[in-house]
Amino acid sequence: MIKHFSQFVLLLILALSTSTASAHTGAHDINGFISGLNHPFLGLDHLLVMLGVGLWASSLTRLNACFTIAVFLSFMVCGAGLALLGLDIQGVETGILASVLIVGLLLSASRRLPTLLTISLLAGFAVLHGFAHGLEMPLAAAPIDYAVGFLLATAVLHGIGLGLGSMLNKHRFGLSVSGYITSGLGLYLLFNA
Repeated sequence: MIKHFSQFVLLLILALSTSTASAHTGAHDINGFISGLNHPFLGLDHLLVMLGVGLWASSLTRLNACFTIAVFLSFMVCGAGLALLGLDIQGVETGILASVLIVGLLLSASRRLPTLLTISLLAGFAVLHGFAHGLEMPLAAAPIDYAVGFLLATAVLHGIGLGLGSMLNKHRFGLSVSGYITSGLGLYLLFNA
C-alpha cells in the first residue's frame, strides 16, 4: 500500500510541476524531434488527458486497450492534418481544457459508458489536441521530426497510464480517485484559462 501511495504522490508532483494550459500558446520551443518529445510532458492539459486515456484503457481487455490508444493516436494525426490543410475549428483551447474534465469524469464514473461511445469521445478529444499542435507544426524547424516526437511521447504517456491503471485497478476506488483528481484539475484549468 505504501508503494502505491508513493507512486501516486510522485504522479501528483509530476502533474503539479508542469505548466498550466500554456502548451499551445507558442511559448515553448518547437525545433524538432526533442521539442516534440518534451512537449506532451510540459503542459498539464496534455499530460492529464494522455495519462487519463491510458488509465481508462487499463480497464479494458488488452485488445480494446491497444485499439483505444491506436484510435487516439490516429485521430491526433487527423487533427494535425486538418490544421495543416488550413481548416478552422472554433474553441479548440476550450475543448482541450474540457477534455481534461471529461476524461476525469469518465475515470471517476461508477457506471461505464459503452466502450464504442467512449472511444468516439476520446477520438474527438484527440482531433482537438492534434489540431492545436498541427497549427504549430509549420513554425517548427523540422515539422515532421516534431510530429514524430510528439506522437512518441503521447504513446509513452498512454503506456504510463496503462501501467498505473493496472496497479490502480487492484484497489476498489483506484481509478475513481484518479478521475476525481483529474476532474478537479480540469475544472481548475477551465476557470483559470
